[in-house]
Amino acid sequence: MDLVLAVLAEGAESGAAAVDRLAAGELQILFLGDAFHAEGRAAARWQAALEEFKGGYRKHGHMDAEMRESLGVMEMVMALKRRFPQHLHFLKGNHENIANEQGGGNYPFLKFANEGLMVRIYMDHFYGEKTLEAYSELEKSFPVLAVGGNFLASHAEPAWFIPREEVIEYRRIPQVVYGLTWTDNGEAEPDSVERMLEHYLGPEAGADAFHFGGHRPVRGGYNLRSGGRYVQIHDPDRYVVAVLPALVPIDLDRDIRELDPEAYKKLILEPDQ
Repeated sequence: MDLVLAVLAEGAESGAAAVDRLAAGELQILFLGDAFHAEGRAAARWQAALEEFKGGYRKHGHMDAEMRESLGVMEMVMALKRRFPQHLHFLKGNHENIANEQGGGNYPFLKFANEGLMVRIYMDHFYGEKTLEAYSELEKSFPVLAVGGNFLASHAEPAWFIPREEVIEYRRIPQVVYGLTWTDNGEAEPDSVERMLEHYLGPEAGADAFHFGGHRPVRGGYNLRSGGRYVQIHDPDRYVVAVLPALVPIDLDRDIRELDPEAYKKLILEPDQ
């Protein structure tokens, strides 16, 4: 949740906070997916929550803390989407599978405990099956690819070349969902990113056009794959974003930034203000 707030506060020190520019229609914000399941930083909490799960959630303080993060992030994202529907976007990641289903390009998730099943049972137990089903349908409505003037973005590196008509029909083509949300490092076909960039941006897309993604953690801000054309920006310990200009070429060293996690507090007014 602090990351979302930090994104909205970006630029506040210069008097042009991202939230104000968003309201003015001067920028778009794109999230790359994976709202659910804290991973390495919460490994100990997951282990404690696993014991709560085994006890039928008679006690559930650790799992409450985990779900507060996940549901809190998505409540913020959905509020922003309702307020700025044309300028705020959220891509589906492989963690967007609250039903923990296998099918439709989704696979059950477990890493430090049995996270996918634990979340499903928690939602069913405390929120009910109808809420679980409704949220699952929402996840399946999230897009899987974004196309900008000089960039593409998906949750994961494209596993192979996926043409426009297949992306448009992704809800009936499970391989498309899988190929844009689950790809591990080294799993993609060697020319997938280059072919995607040329297909969606045109043959004139030069070396300053990139495909951005998250999914696999990196250290030090960002990592380059696929001949330097695929940019990973998922650093779990830092608030890293890409701020891409509309009218000038992308410069990764300039445009990939680490946000101040405290900046949003400067935007909060005192009650008497």
